Amino acid sequence: MGGLVESDLAAAVGKAGGYPIMPYSWSSSGEIEKSIRSLRANTDAPFAVNLCLDFPQEARLDLCLSHGPNAVHFFWGDAAPYVKDVHAAGALVIQTVSDSKQAIKAVDAGVDILIAQGWEAGGHVRGSVATFALIPAVVDVAGSVPVLAAGGISDGRGLAAALCLGASGVVMGTRFAASTESAAHPDYISRIVDAGHSDTVHETELYNIGWSNAAHRVLRSDLVDRWLADGRPDNLTRHRAGEIVATRGSAEFMTYQSATPHRRMHGEIEALSMWAGQSAGLINSVEPAASIITTIIREAHIAIGSHLHKRTEPAE
Repeated sequence: MGGLVESDLAAAVGKAGGYPIMPYSWSSSGEIEKSIRSLRANTDAPFAVNLCLDFPQEARLDLCLSHGPNAVHFFWGDAAPYVKDVHAAGALVIQTVSDSKQAIKAVDAGVDILIAQGWEAGGHVRGSVATFALIPAVVDVAGSVPVLAAGGISDGRGLAAALCLGASGVVMGTRFAASTESAAHPDYISRIVDAGHSDTVHETELYNIGWSNAAHRVLRSDLVDRWLADGRPDNLTRHRAGEIVATRGSAEFMTYQSATPHRRMHGEIEALSMWAGQSAGLINSVEPAASIITTIIREAHIAIGSHLHKRTEPAE
């Protein structure tokens, strides 16, 4: 959720019993320092920091570890070279995997927690296997290492289903993008709430400026539909290539740039990369993070209880 999670959302999740993951893959040292200080001022809940290994992260990792996070979550790469240093700093290692082979390699490297990310997920998506086929496959090879499910989950029924398949919990992004504490632009949030299950697309060379050759799932828009209708043209020949469509202070953002629509951006927000998973079709309201967590847990209890009740009913 790079660009959408700031300390207010993370603190709200932590206070409500959730586990916030702070995305720092593209943050400056000053931004990281300020963010962690703000988070700690608002909650003493444990938290993780997220680093994408498709980019150099050694300096950010050292800085983050100096602030004593509970865990470091590595995405889009191999956590093995960093496990020893993270453990030496007293933190856990979390790694996102997209198939059972990656899971085995991560477990052998000493990773403490796995996140199994399915194809339905929003934002950048490493694999091609659907979430509820992926979870049991990863659980089967994880041994005693806990597995968290990610991708296409936004309510308590999804949590209950993941638990029934052997997961220890779930990771949600899109649902919390549409929260009152989210740093997402209001127009972006409105599009998530209005979206149906088929209103996302999974592409590799769509929003590729700044992060190329990285598959991702975003909401459909006029710009996306035009690009698809034109046959997925390259960066030089596609419609509106190179146009500046939004600003944030002195920073400018162009069409097809990998740039999350932030609440302090101005311009044509719907032309930006509006990351969203297929679970957007289940999101119909914008609520505080605490209310979202309470509702999800209640729904999961109801779903599991209803399932158990049906199984114990006498046959007619």
